[in-house]
Amino acid sequence: MRRMLAGTATVLAAALTVPLAAQGPPLVMPKASPRASVSQHIALAEISITYDRPAVGGRDVWGALVPFDSVWRAGANENTVIAFTAPVRVAGQEVAAGRYGLHMIPSRSEWTIILSRQANQWGSFSYDPKEDVLRVKTTPVPVAESQERLAYTFDAPGEDTVVATLRWEKLAVPIPIAINAEQVVVDSLRQQLRGLQQFFWQPWSQAAAWCAAKDVNLEEATEWAQRSIALQENFNNLRVKALLLQKRGDVAGAEELRRRSFAIAVEADWNAYGYMLLGQDKIDSAIAVFRKNVKDYPRSWNTYDSLGEALAKKGDKKGAVEAYTKARQMTGDPNQRKRIDGILATLT
Repeated sequence: MRRMLAGTATVLAAALTVPLAAQGPPLVMPKASPRASVSQHIALAEISITYDRPAVGGRDVWGALVPFDSVWRAGANENTVIAFTAPVRVAGQEVAAGRYGLHMIPSRSEWTIILSRQANQWGSFSYDPKEDVLRVKTTPVPVAESQERLAYTFDAPGEDTVVATLRWEKLAVPIPIAINAEQVVVDSLRQQLRGLQQFFWQPWSQAAAWCAAKDVNLEEATEWAQRSIALQENFNNLRVKALLLQKRGDVAGAEELRRRSFAIAVEADWNAYGYMLLGQDKIDSAIAVFRKNVKDYPRSWNTYDSLGEALAKKGDKKGAVEAYTKARQMTGDPNQRKRIDGILATLT
């Protein structure tokens, strides 16, 4: 027993004399200022902010806890990081895609927003102005309701703009951000069309149609439409290319493609074309297309259903009732019958 006690004492003594450097790693414990992140997509670009959230905790914040006229980490602990997956404009200044340290210089009236190419540092203690990517001014906005923990929000998102806002205590600090949405989408489409999508006609046609609708990148979009046609010529991609040729001034070429598209159109194509005309308020033209579809595909309940919708939109209740009644008689789908019954109830 004495030998065992002596051995135990020796082990304890040895453990107590282990140098500090040999101790194990520390445990991960909750932070007083918890980590957070927020993101927003604009077109196909993503903007994200990662930060730690200090609390007011009854303290005076502006000019005290956060001194005026000194570089501040815009959060707690590590510096705040803002990241862009595409080029942007921050308060009108160009910034390349990438990750940036976000720092601020608060003052009583106007604040300075700083983006640093150094995205990983502890706070702003090693901040170096030589690493600035940009400095812009912004005006803080007083708010009525106090924000206990610092937060970032993305406000008023549009097709190509958003406002990143720091909110803490009774102050909101806006940072306007804009992108060239059309260029971002075109660049993304180019990359996507180098992937698996390149082996199918639909993605080429979809990309070309987007460019035609936005009236951008028309020459390359015409090549995309042709790639789609080469994979599988059909009503849709012929009409997409026709639209692009029309926009580029080749009226004759566009008309020839439209003739080809009509020559190979099937029921679904005519139906989609009719609804396109209906969406353009070309009601008589849409009715003519739907009547053709009824004539060519008399066994399809859907052709009568579409004709009924167009006639109802024109105000021809009698014709609409006849077409919808025919569609109801032909369809075996109880859900479609229930839907048509609801429509007929409004027409009679």
